[in-house]
Amino acid sequence: MATDYGQGYGFGSGSGFPGDADAGRPRLPAGLRAPFEGRSWREFGYVLLGLPIGILLFTYAVTMVSLGAGLLVTFLGVPVLAAALAGCRGFGAMERVRARALLGLQVSDPEPLRRRKQGAMGWIGAVLKSGASWRSLLYAVLQFPWSVFSFVVAVNFWAVGWAMLTYPLWFWVFPMYAGQGGVQLYGDETHSVYLDNPFEITLTALVGLLFTLATPWIVRALTTVDRLMVHGLLGPSRLATRVVELESDRGVVVDTAAADLRRIERDLHDGAQARLVSLAMDLGLAKEKLREDPQAAVIMVDEAHGEVKTALQELRDLARGIHPAVLTDRGLDAALSAIASRCTVPVRVEVDLTERPASAIEGIAYFTVSELLQNISKHARATSAAVEVWRVQNRLMLQVVDNGVGGADASAGSGLAGLAERLDAVDGILVVDSPAGGPTRVTAELPWRSEPVAR
Repeated sequence: MATDYGQGYGFGSGSGFPGDADAGRPRLPAGLRAPFEGRSWREFGYVLLGLPIGILLFTYAVTMVSLGAGLLVTFLGVPVLAAALAGCRGFGAMERVRARALLGLQVSDPEPLRRRKQGAMGWIGAVLKSGASWRSLLYAVLQFPWSVFSFVVAVNFWAVGWAMLTYPLWFWVFPMYAGQGGVQLYGDETHSVYLDNPFEITLTALVGLLFTLATPWIVRALTTVDRLMVHGLLGPSRLATRVVELESDRGVVVDTAAADLRRIERDLHDGAQARLVSLAMDLGLAKEKLREDPQAAVIMVDEAHGEVKTALQELRDLARGIHPAVLTDRGLDAALSAIASRCTVPVRVEVDLTERPASAIEGIAYFTVSELLQNISKHARATSAAVEVWRVQNRLMLQVVDNGVGGADASAGSGLAGLAERLDAVDGILVVDSPAGGPTRVTAELPWRSEPVAR
């Protein structure tokens, strides 16, 4: 069950010159780039589109729901209300597409309608009972006032910022066509203040620059609320998301179990079984030669005895790979010390547990550390390592640290990614901190479950 870091360890493919490391980095800081970035303009476009779409959604939702509520005294109110909710679901799908295109927000579709009966009545009942339908209606109502607020704030900041920033380019319009020195800053019956001298014009442009630089971040903050609304009201419910996660985790567990069974079958077939077949043949030949050539038979029996020892060792190694006896008998401390002694580098083991977790969690923790130590032996080029295990409330924490070359990456499709999937199947987490040049620190978090007491 060895995990391979694959291309995780090691350095990148750059030439190593200092300039190469910065070749792909933007030269301007984020604050100066923001007004010209495509993301800022897409977010501004999202806010601009939000107002007319908000008016449409609000008008539709209030009109249809009011009509349906008014007709509830007759049978027509129920299908009208169902049609209103279905329309809101359709608008919700449109909003998810808009958020994906302009905000880069990936939101899954909500849970589909579950009909208990066929026909129109079954569809109406499914729409009215669906929580996603009512959340879509709530979004249509709430999105309108928020779109008005965000539209007003974004447009005013954007327009004022660019107008003031470019004021030195167009202030000449006032003395030429309006008969005044510039933009009137203040005026009453006795006197007026105009932005007309070079100092005031320059100061106006500087203030406009501040507005222009701040506006993208203000718009980004406004669209953060839109992201939360779209994700919370138009996406799947937490229960539906949890069901999907559990189904995915169940598939990972099934695939992992099937892979382990195939590995055990392959190891038995290629290892111990082949040796036992060879042993049976050698003993048969020794039996035939026992009377004719006792000396040769003794040699063959001695060789068979060596084969038996080798087969027993392979069976012990295979059993250790399934579930080692030391883990069952003495717990994590002794089991981790045993695998640490087989590592190619010195490993310090510290286990701070007052009680043992459930056997399933204990086994996952054991094999997680075992795979990480095998990675250190094969790829890390380290001279020392450490394993720490402790408990934090209802979580079991594991940490494996080495002083190797670093560069391990769990997102690169390596064995670490598979290990992360196995931990995720039991609500665990794997965090890899491995900068180039080391050290590598892998932290695993597992749910704590105590062993049930036998009655």
